[in-house]
Amino acid sequence: MTTHSETRVVPYPPELMFQVVGDVEKYPQFLPWCVGLRVLKRDHVKGREVLQAEMIVGYKGIREKYTSRVILDCEAMTISVTQTDGPFRVLENHWKFAAEDNGTKVDVSLAYEFRSRMLNMVAGVAFGRVYEKMADAFEGRAKKLFEQAQQ
Repeated sequence: MTTHSETRVVPYPPELMFQVVGDVEKYPQFLPWCVGLRVLKRDHVKGREVLQAEMIVGYKGIREKYTSRVILDCEAMTISVTQTDGPFRVLENHWKFAAEDNGTKVDVSLAYEFRSRMLNMVAGVAFGRVYEKMADAFEGRAKKLFEQAQQ
């Protein structure tokens, strides 16, 4: 299984970062390789919003679809994602947002393993670049929304 944890401090408010990551329906507009996303179900459980979302990712000739359970905890400023159906044996992603000076400390962790040994090998080679590009996309989206709000 491949795991990765990272902490970034970004110059945007925690509420904005939570909004950017939690607004999964907007992912196809800015997130690389996300070619489609739809929320299949939306519930509220113990003060948290719980989504069932289906995402389609694509790169060149490869397209994969998977379904995840997304838990948005606005009070704790956390977002947890776990695959419920799809090409992964394991897919978990956890976000935590905390105020930090004039911005937000973003802690993110990711663990994944594809069911296919071939996909694991291909993904492993490109993982660093893919992860960096995705993290930059979230930050870029926050910057765009922040600048729009300032106008």
